[in-house]
Amino acid sequence: MLEIGAARSDAERTLEAAIVQVEAWKPCCLSYQPVSGGISNTNFLVRVDGDPVGYFVKIPGRGTEMFIDRSAARAASKQAEAMDVGPRTFDFLDHLDIEISEFLDDRRASTHRDFLDPAFRATVVSMYRRLHEAPPLPLTKTVFDMIEEHYEQVKQLGGYWPEDHAWLYRQYKQARAALEASGLDLVPCFNDPMPGNFLVGDDKSIKLIDFEYASNNERLYDLAIWSSEHFFSEDVEQEIIEEYFGRYDKRWHARFIVHKALADIKWSAWALVQNRMSTLDFDFYKYGIWKHMRARSIIYDPRWPSFLKAL
Repeated sequence: MLEIGAARSDAERTLEAAIVQVEAWKPCCLSYQPVSGGISNTNFLVRVDGDPVGYFVKIPGRGTEMFIDRSAARAASKQAEAMDVGPRTFDFLDHLDIEISEFLDDRRASTHRDFLDPAFRATVVSMYRRLHEAPPLPLTKTVFDMIEEHYEQVKQLGGYWPEDHAWLYRQYKQARAALEASGLDLVPCFNDPMPGNFLVGDDKSIKLIDFEYASNNERLYDLAIWSSEHFFSEDVEQEIIEEYFGRYDKRWHARFIVHKALADIKWSAWALVQNRMSTLDFDFYKYGIWKHMRARSIIYDPRWPSFLKAL
């Protein structure tokens, strides 16, 4: 753990300058250490002398204000806390757009291996159902809004486009038209199911962290991006749909698969923005190209036209 005054990087200096402003912590000795994980921000564990609670402090990454509404993220975190789905949150540094929540020492970040267990997946499905039944969030931001936002940002930043960008954009517009014609089912969505955002207890219970991308969005998008992030087979997707809705329907599965392609287009465009803006040590270019490739693999599937017709 580092003491105040021992900062070695810009992120650590930013952290120190912020946490000394917390009124409740001013009489205390503070120490901190970096926490690995995440590809948007720089994260720290802060210890307050005499306080048994560990604090998770998130320093926003450069440029993240372009696509993250911090006030909306706070509201989503508060709602998750009230539902006992997320950790306790603290408003100590909200005015600096720095997020602070309880550091859950008794839990570990999940891995892809956890999601091989059908019982574990069923627990996650149940949690998603609870999230989706909650009151609407203050921010409505569909996957269409996200894609358009990132496309405009890449243009403004002079970012890289893949050679078949125009073709990919046409496929997205066609899928969007089909989905909007069928009507959108907007509910509170998590939108960011990276394994590290699921914290697992010894009893296999789960808490979610990181609600920066949460918004009212299409219900099946939330399930589809979870499947995409964890490389589920179509057989597993069928189980997820049946577990979530109580029965399986091929039309829901078609919608699910279309949303998987849109999720990859969204995150590939996001990566192209990050490639121009972020100072984190992460290969956003490679990440974006991989996401583009996976979106193509779904759209190239001979069944793609039938998926769109089924919507």
